[in-house]
Amino acid sequence: MSPETQDFTAAPLLNHRRKKPGNVAGGAAAATGWIPSVWQRSSWISRMEKVISCFRRKPEAVTRLICFPWAGGGSIHYARWGNILNSSIEVFAVKLPGRESRAREPFFENMQQVVDEVISALLPLLTEKPFALFGHSFGALTSFAVADDLKRRHGLEPVHMFLSGASAPHSEIRINAPKRSELSDEQFLRWLTSVGGTPPELLANPEVLQLFLPALKADLQLVENYRCTKPDGPFLTCPVTCFDGKEDVPHDLQAWKDITSGGFTVRMFDGSHFYLKDAGNEKILLDYVTKTLETEEMDYL
Repeated sequence: MSPETQDFTAAPLLNHRRKKPGNVAGGAAAATGWIPSVWQRSSWISRMEKVISCFRRKPEAVTRLICFPWAGGGSIHYARWGNILNSSIEVFAVKLPGRESRAREPFFENMQQVVDEVISALLPLLTEKPFALFGHSFGALTSFAVADDLKRRHGLEPVHMFLSGASAPHSEIRINAPKRSELSDEQFLRWLTSVGGTPPELLANPEVLQLFLPALKADLQLVENYRCTKPDGPFLTCPVTCFDGKEDVPHDLQAWKDITSGGFTVRMFDGSHFYLKDAGNEKILLDYVTKTLETEEMDYL
């Protein structure tokens, strides 16, 4: 079995446990009585194993935390959170094509491809128990796009959204930001060095760069071409928490308030764009996520 995932065959496609009335995150599909065929179940498990890394399955978990990678990133950083967080939270880390076990697959070219694949793999599980979304930078925007599609097409929404290191998609700051994917390799490396988060010895290694840069540039091109207008009104009701590094370039975090009628919180950390790679910051962040989701769990139950 790949170290990036655990066996999903033990996970039921649908759990008919009683849902809290009016809890959209509980979903309506679980009440339909639909039972998947053996072929459907096998197909779904195959998609899950391809798209999701899960280091520790927790069948009794109350909430699932679904994490989306930063540009060029893999799933391992988040998947290991499953070994850190308590038994009430199960962590699924999204694994995009062009990296890790999917290195031979072509990169996605637009946001809808990301959305369609993630929802296709996760939808059966999203209807069985509450879920939260976490995304940093590129991942904040992909998690937003998934949440938008889930609400519009399936009537589902997370119990909480954790959005880190990114302006809201409709923000003028994001729309007018320079397109990093169009920089020359030399300019791109200078920018990458200034952002931090990548060891200098890796940036100085041509062989490593040959493996790393294509995924990063592909993700940046995808997200830079992603367009989203300011919503007429909030489409979510769940709380939203934004995280950012104090030394990072300014992000329009307040614009994220436009997407929800629920609570809105901003937490700032010491450090730059990859503040969350610092062990001390990570502990504070995960403690906050845990306490927040435990509160949401009490409300749900």
